[in-house]
Amino acid sequence: MLFPVSGVETPLWVPPLTALAVSFVTSMGGVSGAFLLLPFQVSVLGYTAPSVSATNQVFNIVAIPGGVYRYLREGRMVWPLVIAVTAGTLPGVFLGALVRVAWLPDPTAFKAFAGLVLLYIGARMARDAARGGGGRKAPSGPMAVTGARLDWRGGEYVFEGERHTFSTPAVFGLCLAVGVVGGVYGIGGGAIVAPFFVAVLGLPVHTVAGAALCGTFVTSVFGVLFYHLIAPFFPGMAVAPDWRLGLLFGLGGLVGIYLGARCQRFVPARLIKLLLTAVILFTAGKYLLGFLFN
Repeated sequence: MLFPVSGVETPLWVPPLTALAVSFVTSMGGVSGAFLLLPFQVSVLGYTAPSVSATNQVFNIVAIPGGVYRYLREGRMVWPLVIAVTAGTLPGVFLGALVRVAWLPDPTAFKAFAGLVLLYIGARMARDAARGGGGRKAPSGPMAVTGARLDWRGGEYVFEGERHTFSTPAVFGLCLAVGVVGGVYGIGGGAIVAPFFVAVLGLPVHTVAGAALCGTFVTSVFGVLFYHLIAPFFPGMAVAPDWRLGLLFGLGGLVGIYLGARCQRFVPARLIKLLLTAVILFTAGKYLLGFLFN
């Protein structure tokens, strides 16, 4: 089938099946899978226009609610983190969208940028795994988060009898920077925020996943809206998303993220991180080698 907006030609089953497989694994770590679907669209489907970033965010809008619902149902949504992530990444996404269209429209430069982003994410997670971080087993008891609070200095919550804390200014500042990267890359920022929470702040992956997905959903909604608003200012350039293609990816992701969120409680945190690290580093290497030897 041909998608006129993006110029992509692919069988109808390819986008949803690919999204389902990717998001099932990545959603366990609080990542929608958009950061891997973007290189798939660029390298496999040949979708290199700037609008691929907006199309990727359409995927987030359609796919994420299933996982958010599951984490809410299990009482694992850490609202202080949701607020901090959203407040920081939202303004950054707007700036990132402008950077993508104005300074990174060339697919060659964009591949190099994407590869560096993925390399950073993978290196952080690989270092943490090598140090033995996140080695706890899958939770065996009730998983509800309790005692959550947030003020301008910091936030805290209780999970499995342990109290976890974080600095509000530090999280906000990080998420602001991440928002810019996420706006450029079309991922909403969750693919960087979730590993940071786990590897740097030491928060349990079984609690940050819901917050990262929820924040990604909110920023993706505004990211798509912003791409639509700036599209008239860049005539002759594909800026607005390909909704039909984005919806196909999103439908597969909706199923994948829901199943990933449902199964996550049975998977050890370290295994989740190792799976994500392997996939991220492989993709980063492919992009950077392709850029160097292009």
